[in-house]
Amino acid sequence: MKNWKLNPQQDNVARVVDCYWFLEREPDDKLLTCPKLNPDPAAHLIMASHNHTYQYDSGSVRNKGMGSHWLFPHSQTLAMDHSKPFVILGIKFHVGALYSLTMEPKQPMINHVMAVDLKDILQFEHSQKIRCLLSLGDPLGFSGSLEFNLLKAAEHPQACRDLLDTVLQPWLFKSDFDKHSLLVKRAYPLLHDMPITKLGVILHCSQRTLERSFLRVTGMTLKQCQQMEKLETLLHFLQRKNEKKANWVDIAQQFGFSDQPHLIRYLKDTLGQTPGEYALKRDVTIDIYGDFESH
Repeated sequence: MKNWKLNPQQDNVARVVDCYWFLEREPDDKLLTCPKLNPDPAAHLIMASHNHTYQYDSGSVRNKGMGSHWLFPHSQTLAMDHSKPFVILGIKFHVGALYSLTMEPKQPMINHVMAVDLKDILQFEHSQKIRCLLSLGDPLGFSGSLEFNLLKAAEHPQACRDLLDTVLQPWLFKSDFDKHSLLVKRAYPLLHDMPITKLGVILHCSQRTLERSFLRVTGMTLKQCQQMEKLETLLHFLQRKNEKKANWVDIAQQFGFSDQPHLIRYLKDTLGQTPGEYALKRDVTIDIYGDFESH
C-alpha cells in the first residue's frame, strides 16, 4: 500500500480545495477488502483510469461504475469493494465549496455518487494533461514536465500536487462565494469545539440565518455536520490509540457525551456498530489505510 496527502499551494485553489490524496492498493496487500467510509460532509472528486471499478454500498443503495467519479457528501456509512488492486487520486473539497462552483448537477448534492468526465470540468489543454496522468497504459517517464503517469504519483507527490494546482486554477478561479457560503466557511471550523447555540453570537447572526445557510450550502443541518466532525475526530483518536479494550467511559467523557450509553447509541447510529464491535473489527478506512502522512 502506498499513500500520501498534501495541501494545495496556490491560494485561489486552497480556498476551495482542502487537500489532495493518493492511494494505491497493491496486489500483495493483506488488507480488509470491504472497508467502511464514515459519514462525511465534504465532497471528493475521485480521479482514476477508465477501467477502474468502484462500488459504494449504503445497505439500501449500491452505486457502481468505472473511472473517475464524484463522491458527494454522505450522511451514511458506505461499504466499499476494495477486493482488487487500484490506484486513485482524490481531491477533497472544503465543506460546502461545491456550492460556489459552476458545475452540474447544481449543488448541494448529498448521498450520491456520479461518474464524471474530467473534460467537462477542465479546459481542453488541462484535461489532456490529466488524461496523461490517468493513463495506465504505457507509463510516461517523469522529467520535470507536467505530464506523467498516475503510477508515478506515488513517488512524486509534490509534482502531482503542483500539476493539480495548475489544472484546477481556471475552473476554481470562477468560484463565487455569496453571503451564505461565506457564513458557512466561517462557521464550520467552529463546530469542532463550540456548542451550536453559541455560533450565532460569535458570528453576529441569528441561529435561524445560520441554519438556513448551512442547509442551502451543504444540504445538511448544523447538527449533522457537527456530528460528522465529532465522529471524524473520535476515529482519528481511536486509530492512534489502537486499543481493542479501550476505556469507553473515559472516551465518552473526553468527547462530550453525557455517558457511555450515549456514546454507544452514537456509534450505532453512525457506524452501525457498538464500540465493542468496532474495536474488534476496525473496519473503517482510517484503520485499514491509516491517516495519510503528509510529505
